[in-house]
Amino acid sequence: MATQQLPHGDSAGTFLGHPKGLFMLFFAEMWERFSYYGMRALLIFYLTKHWLYSDSEAGLIYGAYTALVYITPVVGGYLADRYLGQRKAVLFGAVLLTLGHFFMAFEGEPAAGSTDNPVIYVFWLALALIIVGSGFLKANISVIVGQLYPRTDVRRDGAYTIFYMGINLGAAIGSLLCGYIGETYGWSYGFGLAGIGMLMGLVVFVWGKPLLLGRGEPPKPLAKGTEWSMYGAGLVLVGLCWLAIQYQSMVGWLLLVFGGALVAYVLFTAVFKLAAEERDRILAALFLIITSIVFWALFEQAGSSLNLFTDRHVDRGGVPASVFQSINAIYIILLAPIFATMWTVMGRKGIEPSTPFKFGLAVVQVGLGFLVLVWGASSVGIDVPTPVIFIFLIYLLHTTGELCLSPVGLSAMARLAPAHMASLIMGVWFFASATGNFAAGLIAAATGAEGVGEEAGKQVVLDVYSTVGWFAIGVGVVVLVISPLIKKLMHIDTLQDDTVGDDLAGQAEGPGEPQGAGIHPAPRPN
Repeated sequence: MATQQLPHGDSAGTFLGHPKGLFMLFFAEMWERFSYYGMRALLIFYLTKHWLYSDSEAGLIYGAYTALVYITPVVGGYLADRYLGQRKAVLFGAVLLTLGHFFMAFEGEPAAGSTDNPVIYVFWLALALIIVGSGFLKANISVIVGQLYPRTDVRRDGAYTIFYMGINLGAAIGSLLCGYIGETYGWSYGFGLAGIGMLMGLVVFVWGKPLLLGRGEPPKPLAKGTEWSMYGAGLVLVGLCWLAIQYQSMVGWLLLVFGGALVAYVLFTAVFKLAAEERDRILAALFLIITSIVFWALFEQAGSSLNLFTDRHVDRGGVPASVFQSINAIYIILLAPIFATMWTVMGRKGIEPSTPFKFGLAVVQVGLGFLVLVWGASSVGIDVPTPVIFIFLIYLLHTTGELCLSPVGLSAMARLAPAHMASLIMGVWFFASATGNFAAGLIAAATGAEGVGEEAGKQVVLDVYSTVGWFAIGVGVVVLVISPLIKKLMHIDTLQDDTVGDDLAGQAEGPGEPQGAGIHPAPRPN
């Protein structure tokens, strides 16, 4: 049977050289990130100052929460691939996120632990809704970005970097506004503002549906009963997360058991069901995924232990500590165009570093950031507030590392995966982030030093930061050394655009809106 190439964004016109749908997704994700990072900037302080958890307890809760945020995309990606399609999954996730952020505005009276204030259970429900909502939205909206381009399109890394700028524009504004308002006027006001931001993201996504040109629709016509059963499964998942966030050890076991099973399934599929080159690409993707765990375990100290360190041990000049959560996002906004241009220019000249090499650079830089902070804090004396310049420096190094890993990683996952595994592999990518976030919670808990003086507590934090910093640099160097081997496994030269059969071409949602199922392109890794 003859096959035909499905039209991509160019057939409907472009803006700044990219499909118009990219910019709709940019703004929808911008508002979603406004809400998420606005809440994230306040969460560790809310746990320690309102619910009166210890640093170690708050670190574990924070780590479990952020880990679950990255576990659920595996479920959301699978259900989107098999049943809902990416667009409906994103829409359902946005509704859950909106509800979750508004529930965060209910706080009640400050209380030690969970028994003195029944509103704590509303707080757990809010976190559970945000966790599952993110699971349906995160992986799938990234896949829709890739669906707007042919697999070999040289604009792909640039498109994901533009999309990544939308993420960080929302993160910067959310951290600044929600953090300042929450710490200055009250937690409910900061969290409520985050909820308004999420509602804006939902409105933008619904309004911009025509710009997607039929991308992200279900792989086959979806019966109403099936669709609503998928939504019911999502609500069951909310209940499970409501329990897991209260008992953080459950999250660790979930990562161990579910993560091992997931990796085993992907490896089984790669070895026994895929052609040799596709198998090699999956193995390369898994290597990148494992490397990213080390990066995220250190990078995600930002919202927990580094946030508390900034609050207690840094000369901030009276600025609320949560506001400093915006630094990373602001750096992204400033530096992402530079990195996007740099990769493009180097690619045209044939000197662009490979994706594995970029990952090695990222891990080295995140480790170096902690060593710079340790040196800066130690150089002025343990009994003196750390100059705020070193907070700007650690975030600068972490940001340049992030730009070498995160948008490039999104690009690599969507491009290396076969069409029928695209959302699943993107979900595995987020699952690695979950593992890194849970490890980040363990590291943050290790920095807690209850019952000791301020200077001793500061020294404990610096000792932990020194250890993890040197470890990361060692791992990064190893990745740099073996990066040529991983590059060979990617088989970049033989990648081809996907096609679908004529029988699929007619299953459009409407005239001129061909099905997106089976088209999962991505930016160009090297």
